[in-house]
Amino acid sequence: MGYELFIGLRYLKAKRKQRFISIITFISIAGVAVGVMALIVVLSVMTGFDQELKEKILGTNAHIVVMKYGGDFKEYYEIKKKIEKDPEVLGVTPFTFNQVMLVSKSAVTGVVLRGVDFKSIGKVTTLLKCIKKGNPKDIDKGKVPGILIGQELAYILHVTIGDIIHVVSPMGRLGPMGMTPKAKSFKVTGIFETGMYEYDTSLAYISLKAAQKFFEIGDSVSGLEIKIKDAYNARKVAADIKERIGSQFFAKDWMQMNKNLFSALKLEKKAMFIILTLIILVAAFNILSTLIMVVMEKTKDIAILRSIGATSRSIMKIFIIEGLIIGVIGTLFGLISGLLVAFNLNKITSFIEDLFHFKILSSDVYYISKLPSQVMFSDVLMIVIFGIAITFLATIYPAWRASRLNPAEAIRYE
Repeated sequence: MGYELFIGLRYLKAKRKQRFISIITFISIAGVAVGVMALIVVLSVMTGFDQELKEKILGTNAHIVVMKYGGDFKEYYEIKKKIEKDPEVLGVTPFTFNQVMLVSKSAVTGVVLRGVDFKSIGKVTTLLKCIKKGNPKDIDKGKVPGILIGQELAYILHVTIGDIIHVVSPMGRLGPMGMTPKAKSFKVTGIFETGMYEYDTSLAYISLKAAQKFFEIGDSVSGLEIKIKDAYNARKVAADIKERIGSQFFAKDWMQMNKNLFSALKLEKKAMFIILTLIILVAAFNILSTLIMVVMEKTKDIAILRSIGATSRSIMKIFIIEGLIIGVIGTLFGLISGLLVAFNLNKITSFIEDLFHFKILSSDVYYISKLPSQVMFSDVLMIVIFGIAITFLATIYPAWRASRLNPAEAIRYE
């Protein structure tokens, strides 16, 4: 063991008259630990939110959507065959997309009405798995065509399975009095729940044939939805598909379609990192003040060391080592406690909810009912490096002050 390390460790053990410095040292360690722990837990929750939203979005939406400029997409069947030849593609299904009003006996609301092919929709999205009530097979049975609506939308309209609702489209026929809205009755044959409040309140599904007939678009569709093997490779596959099918079509991947949401989440994660880093900075100032007090306290010791041949560099190294030990111990405690909290967050939140009888997250308001937590070890590594780096920077000034001490001046009055 080098004597610099030996002396640095000895200086951490306070004597009776230096007990105040020891307390500040423990406060500094605790400050670094709390900052590191908070960063790990918050970034894990933010990553969990991001992943949870992606899974829910990918469950309801396709990985890639292909549409035609101008909208008159009659040749979709031939394009579908071309797309299915791509080895990355797992499924392709046609859809229509229109904005309508849903009218029940007691409520009216605007929604997006999608016409889908129920034979192939299961290969692309998890819609059929999200159905909580009813049977999608009944959607084309009977005289009145069926419709699938979200759980929250059913609450808004005050309807359930078997009830009749009216679909009103503003794009009707042009008559002597102007544009006349088109209306048709549909029977609720299924209620789904995606877990996304926005989707469950604003989406409704009917069969592709019923949509083509209602909107009088013949054999046209709005576009094709595609599912691929790797959702995170969607941008490249979309570019390949666009090149294969021609310039009159365009392809959008799921990240482009939800760009605003994911950009907001990324910005929020960065903002939280910057804000919580202030905790570590406060702890770093504690380390700075602790080392300055130690330098003042150890002036005689520094002078003696210089007198017997210790270099300025060695003196500087002693105090840098002392500050780094405080930072490393604090970071280590913060790392362990942060990982323990992040990996057991659901158990901790459940315990708090049971103890105080309140819900931390309500599924009626938020996308999810429990705090998701996903530890990214790249984030953890960045936090650890950042924490140690800040504490190292805090040691430089007091260590430099100690190394510049003139031994003759220090022991003149001793």
